[in-house]
Amino acid sequence: MAKLYERVLDIAVQRGFLLPSAEIYGSMAGIYDYGPIGAPIKRKIQNLFREIFITCPGFLEIESSTIVPKEALVASGHAASFSDPLVECKKTKKQYRADHLLQEATGKSWEGKSVEELQKRLKEHKITSPDGGELGEIKAFNLMFGASMGATNEKNAYLRPETAQGIFLDFKRIFLQNGSKLPLAIGQVGRSYRNEISPRQGLVRMREFSQMELEYFFNPKKDEMPGFEKIQKKEVRVRLPGEKNAIEVSLEDAIKNKYFANQIMATLIYWQHQLYLRVGIPAKKFHFAILPKDGLPHYSQANVDLEMITSYGVIEGSGTAYRTDFDLKNHAKHSNTDLSVKLPEEEEKIIPHVIEPSLGVDRLFYCLLESAYKEKSPEKEWEWFDFPPAVAPYLAGVFPLMKKDGLDKLAGEIVQTLREGGVECYYSQSGSIGKRYARADEIGVPYCITIDYDSKEKKDVTIRYRNDGGQERISISSLADKIIEDAKKGKVSLKC
Repeated sequence: MAKLYERVLDIAVQRGFLLPSAEIYGSMAGIYDYGPIGAPIKRKIQNLFREIFITCPGFLEIESSTIVPKEALVASGHAASFSDPLVECKKTKKQYRADHLLQEATGKSWEGKSVEELQKRLKEHKITSPDGGELGEIKAFNLMFGASMGATNEKNAYLRPETAQGIFLDFKRIFLQNGSKLPLAIGQVGRSYRNEISPRQGLVRMREFSQMELEYFFNPKKDEMPGFEKIQKKEVRVRLPGEKNAIEVSLEDAIKNKYFANQIMATLIYWQHQLYLRVGIPAKKFHFAILPKDGLPHYSQANVDLEMITSYGVIEGSGTAYRTDFDLKNHAKHSNTDLSVKLPEEEEKIIPHVIEPSLGVDRLFYCLLESAYKEKSPEKEWEWFDFPPAVAPYLAGVFPLMKKDGLDKLAGEIVQTLREGGVECYYSQSGSIGKRYARADEIGVPYCITIDYDSKEKKDVTIRYRNDGGQERISISSLADKIIEDAKKGKVSLKC
């Protein structure tokens, strides 16, 4: 029997959520295209991020270049430390990640360990390649895609490994353009690139992927978050270092217990919690893992990872890092540019501190597929997806009962009316009405609209709810408002 992740990915490709990129040439490992069903879902996830993270006063969004000069990534530390431990099988010459081989052999994560430590453990556990061959010496493999600008063949730039650095490089100009005051939050949604040695697990580890990031710049002497008192009693699930199970804790207690660095970090984590719930990930399916001090990235003073529970196991969905002034200070040094700022409340210029939530779009998309997937049952003899209306590819499917007698024409007019009323919908007139309902369920469409002969005389239609198949008659004039109202309430069943 296929494992859940195998079945979900197979369905995703069959039904147009995902497409193997450049499939006619054999596809490319670690790269997927989003199909006509997956693309609108991904777009809606990104728009929910914008709605939650970039609609507050003083919160801005940019779109920076995906090509970054080499000097900038030397300054950020990526050129020196952004690498994976590569080991080659002496027999087959195939290459593998040493930490992955160790994890498969021991059941323990070795990510982030030094080359020396990994080499020692490979020998200690007598690990060979999957083909049984002897392994060579581990080498650090730089994950960035090099790029050449101009006529020279010299690699003087890279495809960005994260969206964050573009924000840091643009910070000073944006600060001056927006009142020269802190706090200042700058967000970005876009593509990043990492030359993974062995992409695997579908959307979990990719060479080209999408990120949603925010850099919250603030005066380190003032780390309060406006409006925090309104959410301080709210609870999130956290997993402490060394513990297997997550616990519920309020935001204010998480700060008191030093799980979260300050009100800013606590608020940004709570916003991620809200985003995941609105996308449709059950609260029991994710938690926030507190990283121990000896497990922090080189640039971080505190880190909290959002971990998702999937059929692959626990995977990281986002990371929230207190980056201090590391990035701006290093870019100032390497570029010989003053990136300090003058604030009215400070006598001396300061370099702002930064807290960054960085969320992976593709991993969240995959987790949504798993969470929303429903198997065949006596009630539905087909597999389907229980997407919340907020992220469904379409809110409604519009189906004339017959392709004649003017029903198709009326259906076309209803499609136009719904679209003008803000309802994303699609039209289908092929197959029996039962098969059309099933196809709508299979891609997670919440509502189906059927136009029959009574619709011509009574000016009403049948609306069918996805989750329980319940139906009711609705006037055509109130149809758009009805669907939008139900969608806002998350109503996908006649009974709810």
